[in-house]
Amino acid sequence: MKQFISAPVSGWFFDLHRACRVTLGMLLLLVLPGTSGVANAATPNDYPARPVRLISPFAPGGGNDLISRTLGQEMSKNLGQPVVVDNRPGANAIIGMQIVATAPADGYTLIMTSSTQAINATLYPDLPYDSIKDFAPVSLIASSPMIVAVYPALAVNNVQELISLAKAKPRQILYPSAGTWNATHLAGELFSVMAGVTLVHVPYKGAAPGMSDLIAGRLQVVFATAPSAMALIKAGRLRAIAITSTARSAVMPDLPTVAESGVPGYEASTWYGLLAPARTPRSIVMRLNAETKKALAAAEVRERFAAAGADPVGNSPDQFAAYVRTESAKWAKVIKLSGIKPE
Repeated sequence: MKQFISAPVSGWFFDLHRACRVTLGMLLLLVLPGTSGVANAATPNDYPARPVRLISPFAPGGGNDLISRTLGQEMSKNLGQPVVVDNRPGANAIIGMQIVATAPADGYTLIMTSSTQAINATLYPDLPYDSIKDFAPVSLIASSPMIVAVYPALAVNNVQELISLAKAKPRQILYPSAGTWNATHLAGELFSVMAGVTLVHVPYKGAAPGMSDLIAGRLQVVFATAPSAMALIKAGRLRAIAITSTARSAVMPDLPTVAESGVPGYEASTWYGLLAPARTPRSIVMRLNAETKKALAAAEVRERFAAAGADPVGNSPDQFAAYVRTESAKWAKVIKLSGIKPE
């Protein structure tokens, strides 16, 4: 199978982060008044006594940013303090994760993690943090299935026909992703492994450029997030053949899952979850968990999530911790079987 190459997550990312820490801290004082360079001990009884910083480890405008801002805005109402979203993109979310892993364990610095956390745990053996031990799970926030869609002129109307075509034309069926190691990349790798075919991955810098080549007929299939595919499917520029979740989606109830279409056990939904630094007091974690569930029950939040193709979840810290471990094991297997290695 093709070996995929990515730019290295070099030490200079983290050297630069350390060198800029003082400057970033001074800027943060302007954004979050009431904070100081010296961490205050957490006081669970009056938490939160100042604004809460929510790291989104991706660029503004994407799914993680939308989920972070929607949740943060609603949580602010009941917490009585602003939840300020701070975008810290870079190094496949590693930069943002490291910021939170080394932050004071007082509940004032959180992160909206995603399926990337589970992927990075195997992909990068020398992470500057432990993906499990350095974080306190709060709750799984949302799950968003991907849609398997094909170029309309392709003689494929379902998953079985896609598998047959891929076997008849090995290494000739191309699919785009929003970037190497992205969930839209590994969803295709998982399909190749479980269906016994060889699809060829073509990485792009974001979802839009890959979609443009797909609808132009230069690619054949895509494992797309719902927000990036829905409009094109409705316009007839793509043909949806399956959804990657374990159950059918209320948004497209007539679309079968990949699992029920002949690849039993297949599931590749993207997900988002809230984490705090390890050793954050349990009382603060549980307060955040309760406020998260309350926010996820709000009609406005559910409407915005639905428009983005995301299903609100809301579970316990222990349930979320178990979910992350399961996801990490799943993607570790996919990465090892496909031979993916960063260089």
